[in-house]
Amino acid sequence: MSDSIKRQVQETFSKSKEAYVTSSTHNKQSDLDLITEWLQPQPTWKVLDIATGGGHVARQLSPDVEMVFASDLTKEMLANTSTHLKSFLNIHYIVADAEELPFIEATFDAVTCRIAPHHFPNPDRFIQEVSRVLKPDGQFVMIDNIAPEDNELDNFYNTFEKMRDSSHHRALKISEWKDLLNAQGLPIYKELSRKKTLPFPEWSLRTLEKHEAANVENFFLKSSEKLSSYFSIVIKGNKVQQFSIDEWMVLCRKQSFS
Repeated sequence: MSDSIKRQVQETFSKSKEAYVTSSTHNKQSDLDLITEWLQPQPTWKVLDIATGGGHVARQLSPDVEMVFASDLTKEMLANTSTHLKSFLNIHYIVADAEELPFIEATFDAVTCRIAPHHFPNPDRFIQEVSRVLKPDGQFVMIDNIAPEDNELDNFYNTFEKMRDSSHHRALKISEWKDLLNAQGLPIYKELSRKKTLPFPEWSLRTLEKHEAANVENFFLKSSEKLSSYFSIVIKGNKVQQFSIDEWMVLCRKQSFS
């Protein structure tokens, strides 16, 4: 099951590699600046950016640290990103599975992962690997779309994400992420919950053909008042203009038992 999901991820991102580099959501500078503010990166640091995608976080941290390893499961995505970031000489590109990282224990001063974990079929293994490769007192920043705690809202959200992107596995609830982080000795030092507004046309057409995007749009149009209200679905002329989802940003520090 996991292997088939990962092959789907590779297929999806191979086709959409350029769209993720130029995506307004992934390029949001205020988001990237907040990562720097929270981490306070140091010039001697070695940093790992997991599922780097278009390389936005790797690019952001590169000037402030010694070395960044930008990893991704999809070789074509990584090759495209390396071309865009060829002037950043301290970024190294590694094809790697987030659930089986090719690094020894306690390698990195910081690990980041942004807008990606909802693709991972085994998020528990991902967090276990993050903890393993972090140095004691090393920092981990994760940003991802998250499911509401309400089961009906959770189901609606994960359903339309899967319709729009077959490589989507599941967005977890914050309560589920906290259980995984605590289990791996990654206590939370800072967290931020916020709404993220997405333009429906750009969001849907990043991964779908027009007729496929129309199916997702119909799913939105048929949603109940509760669902439409929670996700702030904006409709004009029977067309979905935009909607909002939940996003969570968290900073953890690996416990040192010395």
